[in-house]
Amino acid sequence: MAMQRKTSVRLPPEVNRILYVRNLPYKISGEEMYDIFGKYGAIRQIRVGNTPETRGTAFVVYEDIFDAKNACDHLSGFNVCNRYLVVLYYQPTKAFKRVDQEKKKKKLRESRKVWRA
Repeated sequence: MAMQRKTSVRLPPEVNRILYVRNLPYKISGEEMYDIFGKYGAIRQIRVGNTPETRGTAFVVYEDIFDAKNACDHLSGFNVCNRYLVVLYYQPTKAFKRVDQEKKKKKLRESRKVWRA
């Protein structure tokens, strides 16, 4: 069910093959994810969060960027077990920014301990 492609189609810069999915039911399986997201194209990989911090989230990697765009457009707001999915394009800069902020906070706390001693 891949989108028809035109050679002159320009996609927005945030569009990529990796989708970040939030608000998933905690007990959803990878197989159920393939059933939902596989309708929009070939999937390379699905990673469902399994730690307390990542439960209810997943990453879906499509083989083709147009399939990912189609899935994002159609599945954002899709109802799964009375939960509405939030489907976004993965943005590595945001993920790394959060990690950097945590490192800075930790370093600041450590430097405060040194000054107080």
